Amino acid sequence: MKLSFHGADRGVTGSCHLIESGGKRILVDCGLFQGGRELEVENAGDFGFDPAAVDIVLLTHAHLDHCGRLPLLTKRGFHGEIIATSGTRDLARLVLLDSAHLQGEEAERRGQRSARRGHGEQPPQPLYGELDVFDALARFGRVAAYGAPIELGQGLHATFLDAGHILGSASIVLEANENNRTLRVVFSGDIGNAGRPLLRAPVTPDPPIDAVVMETTYGDRLHKPIAPSVEELYTVIGQTFERGGNVLIPTFALERAQEILYFLHQGIQQRRLSNAMQVYLDSPMAISATEIYRRHEDEFAPETAQLFSEGSDPFAVPGLHITREVAESEAIDDIKSGAIILAGSGMATGGRIRRHLQHNLWRRECAVAFVGYAAAGTLARLIIDGAQHVRLFGDDVRVQASIHTINGFSAHADQRELLAWRERMQPARTILVHGDEQVMRAFAARLTGARVEMPGPAETLEL
Repeated sequence: MKLSFHGADRGVTGSCHLIESGGKRILVDCGLFQGGRELEVENAGDFGFDPAAVDIVLLTHAHLDHCGRLPLLTKRGFHGEIIATSGTRDLARLVLLDSAHLQGEEAERRGQRSARRGHGEQPPQPLYGELDVFDALARFGRVAAYGAPIELGQGLHATFLDAGHILGSASIVLEANENNRTLRVVFSGDIGNAGRPLLRAPVTPDPPIDAVVMETTYGDRLHKPIAPSVEELYTVIGQTFERGGNVLIPTFALERAQEILYFLHQGIQQRRLSNAMQVYLDSPMAISATEIYRRHEDEFAPETAQLFSEGSDPFAVPGLHITREVAESEAIDDIKSGAIILAGSGMATGGRIRRHLQHNLWRRECAVAFVGYAAAGTLARLIIDGAQHVRLFGDDVRVQASIHTINGFSAHADQRELLAWRERMQPARTILVHGDEQVMRAFAARLTGARVEMPGPAETLEL
């Protein structure tokens, strides 16, 4: 068995790992590189392998940095089968169509700027379009059920296990019978943060494990516990409403939006929050994702599943307004107090949250609560780091609203959880991916006496 690395190698995005075994070429994930303009060249570049020679793609989950280049893979010749869980299939359709739409919009904007400059430059082209997405979606074949082995070829099987990260997320155990022995290799995908209200805790594969390819996103730090984080959110809401302002929550559409709705629902049920407050879910993608979550009650944690079985929808917050249309979104900015506004994007790099910030960030009575990761260089990170002024739609906006960073809502396992997940398997080899290099080194230092590897781009290992 050979394993080569073509993304998320000493970096966080673009997960893509190729296995060659038993005459099959199997890809685990095919993600988009995210974070800056310089990565656009990498996204459009060569995969490092022939897409037409790939037989099967095993998809761990539907985040863009794990599935975002599947349409490009198909566009460049992949005609094999994509295998994923039911939840991942549903969310991937939503995520990939949104990605194609945003790429088309961005290409159009750049083309208009180029035309105004009059340089006669070739109009930029999106990485892929909606037709390419539909071609990729047509390659989805067998549906993976948690814990049920799927035959990939002679003596080659894959078993998807619940990773507890987002709906449908999975770790994958690949078993290959070679030379009269079974080789077992685990691909972690993204490991979830245990103890969350919506999804079950991550499942750890049973030993023996020959090698584990594992993520290290938060391999150097611990998360704040969820209970005080929820308490902090309730406090921010209460204090802001007392001042006569609005609360803005930049929100990731998958998992974070649904989790915040759940805690708002619980806050009202427990009389911690007023049932007279107005909540706006102002993200078409988050709205659709929430509808998909409702279709998969069987994947929820027991307490949340019980709520659904009793006819109580934990996402149905009293006073909730669903705003798909642009005109409805714009009307929210006429509201001066008593509103909670959940809008994308989570890092404020685009989406409707930027307009809401333009209308509320300068108001001392308002608050902005960041409940997710904010990468360096993003508007969210600038505000968190104390910027006094930011540019929004050509305006110089003064930052006078109260700013809150609530760190306990992460959907990723922290260092303690990652170490415990690996420890239970006792793998012979540990291969670290999906993390900044300095984070990987900090995590590797905790694995004393173990064989640890941190492959670089295009590097190949024999197992």
